[in-house]
Amino acid sequence: TITPESHTIDDLGIDSLDFLDIVFAIDKEFGIKVPLEKWTQEVNDGKASTDDYFVMKNLCAKIDALVAAKTA
Repeated sequence: TITPESHTIDDLGIDSLDFLDIVFAIDKEFGIKVPLEKWTQEVNDGKASTDDYFVMKNLCAKIDALVAAKTA
């Protein structure tokens, strides 16, 4: 079951290649560029947790913000 609290990697078993495919599809569908490299760097640097970007409700909020910024 996918819930807003589902973690894309830990709970849903989406591996890094699958996630890249998903991000590419999101980029194409919404005409945005998900800053995946930036997000990964922030996690690696300890500035963010994986939950900030990879829990469904947080990921959707980030995508919504990118779409809103594009149309603003």
